[in-house]
Amino acid sequence: MSFHIRPGRTDDLNQLVQIYNHYVEETHVTFDTEAFAVNERIQWFNQFAEAGRYRLLVAEEGEQILGYASSAMFKPRAAYSTSVETTIYLEPAQIGKGIGFQLYGDLIDQLIAEETVHRAYGGVAVPNDASVALHRKLGFEHVASYHEVGYKFDKFWDVNWYEKDVSGNGKAPDHR
Repeated sequence: MSFHIRPGRTDDLNQLVQIYNHYVEETHVTFDTEAFAVNERIQWFNQFAEAGRYRLLVAEEGEQILGYASSAMFKPRAAYSTSVETTIYLEPAQIGKGIGFQLYGDLIDQLIAEETVHRAYGGVAVPNDASVALHRKLGFEHVASYHEVGYKFDKFWDVNWYEKDVSGNGKAPDHR
C-alpha cells in the first residue's frame, strides 16, 4: 500500500466526518453519541494549523483519506497550554495495516519538534486492545484510569489515559 501523510485541508472534511461518524455510531471509542453533519465539524476543524501544537494529519492514498491523527487542547486553563490531547481514527478497513503507527508516529514526531509542547495525552475507551498497543508501541505510558466515566450503548465504559513526554528530551521510536 502506498500512502502519504500530509496536513489536513478543508476539502478533507467530508471524508473526515464519515470516518469519525462510523466510530460515533458503531463503537464505544468516542463518547459522542450522535453523528455529525459536515457543517457541525467546521469549528472542530478550525482549531488546527500546519504548525504549532494543534495539528491535524491525514493519511491519504490517491484521493482517499485512510485516517487522521490530531493534537488538540488538553484543557482550557492556561497552565495546561504545554499539554495536548492526541487522537487517531482510521477507516475501519485500514486497521491493522501499519497506517496508524506511521500516522500517529508522524504526529508525535511533529510534537517533539514543536518546542511549546511538553506532554501528549491519549484517552482510550476500553476495551480497545489495538489502541492500547499503538500507544504503548509509540512510547506512551499508562498513567490513569477513569472507571465508568462514559455511558454509551446502555453500558458504562472505562477510559485509560496514556502520557508521552514530547519535550524533545526523549527520542520517539522509529515508526517508518
